[in-house]
This record gives sequence, C-alpha cells and structure tokens, in this order.
Amino acid sequence: MSTRDEVLAAAAAIVDDFGHHRTAEYFAGFAADATFVFYTHTARLDSRADYEALWSAWEADDGFRVHGCRSRDQHVQVMGESAAVFTHYVESDIEFAGEVSTIRERETIVFERRNGSWLAIHEHLSPDNAE
Repeated sequence: MSTRDEVLAAAAAIVDDFGHHRTAEYFAGFAADATFVFYTHTARLDSRADYEALWSAWEADDGFRVHGCRSRDQHVQVMGESAAVFTHYVESDIEFAGEVSTIRERETIVFERRNGSWLAIHEHLSPDNAE
C-alpha cells in the first residue's frame, strides 16, 4: 500500500468512527499530544485529553451525538516518510439538545507516522461557506 493510501485509510477510519459516534476508536486515531482548532470553540485544544474532556462535556451538558459523517474531495500531501497533510470537505449530522442538524465544514488533519502507524497530530476545522 502506498503512503498516500495509508494516510487515506487512517483518515477514513477517523471519519467513520466519528460518524458512528465510536468515541474510543475515534480518539485512538489521534496522538496524545495532538492539537485541535475548531471555529466553534474559543480556544485551541492542546491535547487529545483536552478534546476528550470537551466532547464529554458536550455529551453531558448538551446531549451531543453524531449521527453520520460523509467525506468528499480528499487530498493527501505526503511530506517525506513521516508526515502528511490530509484535507477534505466533510458533512456531519450532529445532535445537540435533541435537534439534529447537518453541518458542512472544511477540515485539515496533519498526520505523523509513529511506530509504523499514521496518527493524527493536528486537526483544524473551518465552516464550508461555499453553498
């Protein structure tokens, strides 16, 4: 399998786990020291644990649940043997406070090869306003 295909597979697993609200599996796709920048949150999250805590708060306080996720127009830039940048457009069906809505976003995930596996080390989301 090519490096590009390996990164695409790692990204697809993250998208699939997110889309099926498989929390443990989803977070396993990220390194412990991963960082996150979400336009819907005021501060950068400086670790996977920070994001997991925010996710748990959304579930407890807001009834957060993911009902589906679809990815399109995937692109991978391979940087040497240990880094890659994955970009795509993502459409997610998200529930907050009992109401499900579809959100459309642009996403960048930076991957690093660690111990033979591709792990996400940074995620950045932006709204997709191209509609």
